[in-house]
Amino acid sequence: MKIQIIKYFKQLSITRKVILILITILVIAYIFCLPRQLFHVPYSTVVTDRNGELLGARIASDGQWRFPPRTTTPEKIKQCLITFEDRHFYHHWGVNPVSTGRAAYQNLKNQRIVSGGSTLTMQTIRLARNESRTFGEKFIEMILATRLEFRASKEKILSMYVSHAPFGGNVVGLDAAAWRYFGHPAEELSWAEAAMLAVLPNAPAMIHLSKSRQLLLNKRNRLLKQLYARKIIDDSTYELAISEPLPDEPHPLPQTAPHLVSRFYQERNGKYSVSTIDRGIQTQIENVAERWSNEFNRSDIRNLAILVIDIRTNQVVAYCGNVNFERKQAGNQVDVIQAPRSTGSILKPFLYYAMLQEGSLLPHTLLPDIPVNINGFTPQNFSLQFEGAVPASEALARSLNIPAVTMLQRYGVPKFHTFLRQIGLKTINRPASHYGLSLILGGAEATLWDVTNAYAYMGRSLLQLPQTECSLLLANAEGSGESEAFASGKSTDTFQPGAVWQTFNALTEVNRPEEIDWKSIPSMHPIAWKTGTSHGFRDAWAVGVTPHYAIGVWVGNATGEGKPGLVGARTAGPVLFDVFSLLPPTQRFKRPGDVFVKAEVCRKSGHLKGRFCEETDTLLILPAGLKTEACPYHHLITLSADETHRIYENCVNLELTIQKSWFTLPPVWEWYYKQHHPEYSPLPPFKPGCGEDALQSMQFIYPPMNARIVLPKQMDGSPGFLTAELAHGNPDTTIFWHLDNTYLTQTQDFHKISLQPTPGKHSLTAVDEAGNTVTTTFYIN
Repeated sequence: MKIQIIKYFKQLSITRKVILILITILVIAYIFCLPRQLFHVPYSTVVTDRNGELLGARIASDGQWRFPPRTTTPEKIKQCLITFEDRHFYHHWGVNPVSTGRAAYQNLKNQRIVSGGSTLTMQTIRLARNESRTFGEKFIEMILATRLEFRASKEKILSMYVSHAPFGGNVVGLDAAAWRYFGHPAEELSWAEAAMLAVLPNAPAMIHLSKSRQLLLNKRNRLLKQLYARKIIDDSTYELAISEPLPDEPHPLPQTAPHLVSRFYQERNGKYSVSTIDRGIQTQIENVAERWSNEFNRSDIRNLAILVIDIRTNQVVAYCGNVNFERKQAGNQVDVIQAPRSTGSILKPFLYYAMLQEGSLLPHTLLPDIPVNINGFTPQNFSLQFEGAVPASEALARSLNIPAVTMLQRYGVPKFHTFLRQIGLKTINRPASHYGLSLILGGAEATLWDVTNAYAYMGRSLLQLPQTECSLLLANAEGSGESEAFASGKSTDTFQPGAVWQTFNALTEVNRPEEIDWKSIPSMHPIAWKTGTSHGFRDAWAVGVTPHYAIGVWVGNATGEGKPGLVGARTAGPVLFDVFSLLPPTQRFKRPGDVFVKAEVCRKSGHLKGRFCEETDTLLILPAGLKTEACPYHHLITLSADETHRIYENCVNLELTIQKSWFTLPPVWEWYYKQHHPEYSPLPPFKPGCGEDALQSMQFIYPPMNARIVLPKQMDGSPGFLTAELAHGNPDTTIFWHLDNTYLTQTQDFHKISLQPTPGKHSLTAVDEAGNTVTTTFYIN
């Protein structure tokens, strides 16, 4: 066939060859004369909820309200447009010869353009080219219109037209017009509304809501009459339609989840985004946020953010980035969900989990709650009190700082830093040495997004679901080739269900009647929750997890000012429970099976049963917990028959004795512990005259070993004082104090002295009346 065509071409005369080549060029030019993309205009950023309800939009870069193009046209507007603009739309190939001929005759007769004769297809081309209206341009439009008819279906052409037609002012396209003029989607237009929009593009500059209203009304009613005459609408519909008034003025677009819309504007500019938000829940959450914001404003606390994640679907259902978006007040435009803020205590559950999983801690292991000084770092509990020793689960539930620092010191800052990065806390991006032990008390910054997602990972591990970052876009959303900001496809798989369940079990027991007595609320369902407060009262956090939802709340001032009442349990906590009360109640997380083993645990110390533990409980622990230390606090001691004195081994044969297991804490622990635990019994004193005490009977509270101390200057400029304090198991003993081998003084009952040492290294020694000695070394800078 190819050879025959070549032979035929060779047999043609030169004139015919030229004509054939020209025809071929014209055909090729015709085929490719239409650009691949017809419209090159910026679009508004449009965000809807999961059901397609508009949340909000941001204007296009050219100042036009032009929503992204539609793919379909609602039936009412379709009928109105075709009746008004192009009744033969479905029967021509882009150009209507009758209409074109009639328009040409009228224009020639009047020596000016009085009729266009353009089809909807030609008008679509004119909108795309945006050129001056001349006879030459009209001819080009006719050529391109026929070409468009070959490329696109009638429905596609119609949708392109309604997406780019002008509707007066800076309103372009059907969707923008429907929302601006009527306050609802194009699919919900009445016949009167559809007719008004159908006649507007015909003369958008001359007819507007604020001028020529009567002319607009007349044109609309004439179109309605034509629809009635063509039996597209019936009698009652027609009567109702012509009685419907025109709108008075454009409507403002919805402002639901405005900070989320702004986020999409930055990251998906000019796109139509179907978010995962549930508008009903979002509206309720925003009402809660506004109500609490009004309450907090009395204390000059101006900002609040709430994030709600459905952990079963792994989708965000409510995104309240801040409050009072419309007010031009400092900080209100900040999307706090994305803003790094000091974490306070909100990271403590992650450390508790990590140590359980590693096997370096059991849920109720006693942790020290005593004064500490670690290279100048002196953490304090929020209450400014010490309890001597606290079970790990209780320390977590009550958010005690000193036990948390002790745990981190034992676990290791670099290891915990790596773990936090693994679970998605992306803003903790400096070396571990930069944060030090303060990492667990708010020395780092994280976003509400990352923190709430990390808690959601924990919940999803218990539901045996992939531990991936939640999504803000529905999977079928246009252009959702997800950037990391919206949905990370990476699964952490960091959290294991056993240790998570134990962590959540401790957090579910959190109850602070003086602040939030949530257990007294009959309708409240079990929640694993944690609060946090940053240094200087700048940030208040609360995060809660149930088998359905993970909710994060932040309260504070986006500008960074601290306020005395800005405490997590008093501000963010109540907001958290208010949000949970709006959602369907759920049960506790089910305990995962086949991950625990039974073990005998000392009831008083929380350690594995030791040699001398008599009171034990059989508990479920992780297999890794079997390698933890056996109870070091129970000792077998020898007592006199009346149990009033301890007896040394070399005196056992001189009188009747009994042996008994005794729970004994280190002296400093004991000093504070017995103040909160009246049931605690210190060791009885030794009977005089025999041997030495094998157990340490006293311990320095301050200064700790190798502490580096800076003495503050007094008002007159002289050096300040250092207060040394010591704990002794026998409150009635006398202590003799020595500094650098020089005797200073003696104390009874309360063992505290004030020193004014010179710069340099010093040794402080204390000796009790039984001859027991303890020494600490410290440095004055």
